[in-house]
Amino acid sequence: MRHSNRYGKTKRACYLGFVTQAISANFAPLLFLTFHKTYGISYAELALIPVVFYVTQLIVDLACTKIADKIGYRPCIVASEITSAVGLAGLAVAPDLFSNPLPGILICVVIYAIGSGLIEVLCSPIIEACPFENKSKMMSLLHSFYCWGSAGVIIGSTLFFSVFGTAHWRILACIWALLPLYNVYNFLTCPIEPIVEDGKGMTTAQLLKMKQFWLFIILMISAGASEASMAQWASAFVESALHVSKTLGDLAGPCGFAIFMGLSRLLYGKFGEKIDLTAFMIISGSLCFVSYLLTAVAGIPVMGLVGCMLCGFSVGIMWPGSISVTSKAIPAGGTAMFALLALSGDVGGTLGPAVVGNVSQIFGSNLQAGILAGIGFPLALVVCVALARRMNRHTNRISDTDAERKT
Repeated sequence: MRHSNRYGKTKRACYLGFVTQAISANFAPLLFLTFHKTYGISYAELALIPVVFYVTQLIVDLACTKIADKIGYRPCIVASEITSAVGLAGLAVAPDLFSNPLPGILICVVIYAIGSGLIEVLCSPIIEACPFENKSKMMSLLHSFYCWGSAGVIIGSTLFFSVFGTAHWRILACIWALLPLYNVYNFLTCPIEPIVEDGKGMTTAQLLKMKQFWLFIILMISAGASEASMAQWASAFVESALHVSKTLGDLAGPCGFAIFMGLSRLLYGKFGEKIDLTAFMIISGSLCFVSYLLTAVAGIPVMGLVGCMLCGFSVGIMWPGSISVTSKAIPAGGTAMFALLALSGDVGGTLGPAVVGNVSQIFGSNLQAGILAGIGFPLALVVCVALARRMNRHTNRISDTDAERKT
């Protein structure tokens, strides 16, 4: 109980960190049509916004290992909140500073993507280093706040635009920037423990030489792809299949997906100590396979929507569960391990939607064909988890045998 009280502010800071990341990832895409109408930016140019965001995150994932270990977690995580706030608030003024507004927008995207990348890499090890009893349970609960943040920014922005109109989007950008600004104080004052003793964490080279770690990299890529393939295309799928407005499509598609994903993580966060994590991940991966199949081949549009929601629930445990499984298998992984896992998840998050989009294009803009192509990602995850589970049992048998010999 003493640990819980002492590290309560650490939990809150990391929870709000993931909400900040969700705002950074989801706010600008909600303004695509506004940017197009206000500034005359083409759709092809607008596509640069998510590309720049995720490429910046990938670069930060790679760079974060050495920087965080050299100067410490606290300066880096505080910097993540400052850059997130500056980037979001900057959207309100930067586009008007240039004759072509796009560079101003992209500069802000780079700034808050730096913050988002730091949050992604650092919040998980910060929670992992806290002396909580059930680490996988805490990890799932932590990652659920990204889902609540995603749903919150979509619903909150939709309500704001409905009441005040999209012409006042600059005010909303400044409002969203207040959250990371407040969280600077939390990270400055909360206790932060090192994930491993100074100098004892594994290096990137050491991790990449481990055959076992490559299995976990594939696991994270599969987790990221399984989640993003459906999440990124949910709005377009719901809008085209159900023939509804974009507003309703956003609420029923990506927002509904995020809520169900958050529920999955929340449920595991509450009852995780009673559940075998790897078994739960295998069941979730199998359910994800079914949801992709249902979404892709359902003749009734509403069943496709059910498949989309079911997918959100099934992928909930994949990303945090993959981190927990890897942390347990490689406890000395350190910052390098968490950075490589975040990088792998982002690679999957980039690869998955690209596969869906390109396959859809090949089949004559048939989005259902594209989603069917994504069915391989949850299958790969199930195989990786089953192999990791088998490997863990083998390691435990060897440890038990060695212990018996010593006695």
